[in-house]
Amino acid sequence: MSNSAEKSAINRISSLVDENSFVEIGGLVSARSTDFNLQDVETPGDGVVTGYGVIDGNLVYVFSQDASVLGGSIGEMHAKKITNIYNLAMKMGAPVIGLIDCAGLRLQESTDALNAFGEIYAKQAMASGVIPQITAIFGNCGGGLGIVPTLSDFTFMSNDGKLFVTSPNALDGNNESKCDTASAKYQSEETGLADFVGTESEVLANIRELVSILPSNNEEEAEINDCEDDLNRVCADLANCVEDTSIALANISDNNFVCEVKASYAKEMVTAFIKLNGATVGAVANRTKVYDDDMKVTDEFEARLTTAGALKAAEFVEFCDAFNIPVVSFTNTKGFATTIEEEKTISKAVAKLTYAFANATIPKVNVVLGHAFGSAFVAMNSKSIGADIVYAWPEAKIGTMCPNQAVRIIYANEIKDTEDKNTFIEEKAAEYKALQTSASSAAKRGYVDSIIEPQDTRKYLIGALEMLYTKREERPIKKHGTV
Repeated sequence: MSNSAEKSAINRISSLVDENSFVEIGGLVSARSTDFNLQDVETPGDGVVTGYGVIDGNLVYVFSQDASVLGGSIGEMHAKKITNIYNLAMKMGAPVIGLIDCAGLRLQESTDALNAFGEIYAKQAMASGVIPQITAIFGNCGGGLGIVPTLSDFTFMSNDGKLFVTSPNALDGNNESKCDTASAKYQSEETGLADFVGTESEVLANIRELVSILPSNNEEEAEINDCEDDLNRVCADLANCVEDTSIALANISDNNFVCEVKASYAKEMVTAFIKLNGATVGAVANRTKVYDDDMKVTDEFEARLTTAGALKAAEFVEFCDAFNIPVVSFTNTKGFATTIEEEKTISKAVAKLTYAFANATIPKVNVVLGHAFGSAFVAMNSKSIGADIVYAWPEAKIGTMCPNQAVRIIYANEIKDTEDKNTFIEEKAAEYKALQTSASSAAKRGYVDSIIEPQDTRKYLIGALEMLYTKREERPIKKHGTV
């Protein structure tokens, strides 16, 4: 293989896997096509390095494209090398990691290259939910190849990576300088397709971290490490983290470990992997404020479910369920986002979130931190859709809606006939709050299992997940759901 190929392809693999662990497969493969004078072109490895190695002792299969060989474009043999890696990974039950730097479909091979795309898609579809699939984009990932990251479970992008189906300059009324729809910033903040963004070295390091905390396949449990943190550790300031639940997760997790997914997208919903008693746990949390390292507010949101947030959470829960990772949710929502744009999509998005939680058979624990009103609360892993354990903090408010709003509806006629309307509403709202929206009223009805002090949340979660470790739950026999 050429020096440039070694630099762009093999070096990335070497930086990713444990030292001296990579074994190349199919290194002598080259293009078969001779059309358009391809027989005169050197195609070492047909533009992709494939093989296997280990990350922290865990077996992984890797393919890494080299843009110096026909732009890293995908042709017949290029695709066969990738699908061969998938075949081995499926047999062995190990993750597949794709390092992308590619010009797209190889035009010289025409329909052979088009068929090659389909073969890769098919392997990804068969592997979905069986082995983790991770894609990292270091150069171009355009056209039909833009489907590959979205068929994966997690997508990483280097800061200068490009991900697109249609080039920004080919979009009517747009150009790259006006709106670079292919950029890592756009794909992480606007579309949510990129889960992680950083420099090349940061991307490779983050992939290593992710692989180390995930199970290798859907029949394995995630690796449980020895927990050096105090299982009964009191999280003294947790009550102050209702607004920014990413901070709450760091407080709760073993040694403050948090691996946030899609951190730049739909920030009103946090999705992250944390550690509890050494085990990997998925966390889904509503958020109303984002604080930076200097504890200054950088973003602020209403305590409401949005389309983007619901879909982000649903996708994350489905991944966790597929790979036997328990999920803990942290609820603080007053309802659904109320705009004309949201009204177009919110119902379907919340249906997907509801389905994801209800369909999941993994251990599911919910903690109500603040507000938990209406169907938005139901969708956020409530007991009614299958949460195994529901905790609530003492000041949590659980019910159909804000007491003042409820009183205005229930006592509409009485309010009309009352001289001191404000006093009447306040009195009735206090009564309604005590009877219908307090954590204790929900606990009396069995919708909350325990009311816990915020600082004790960590030990209660560890205890609940320990109890649920051997959970077994079946669903009706069917081909698949249709939500």
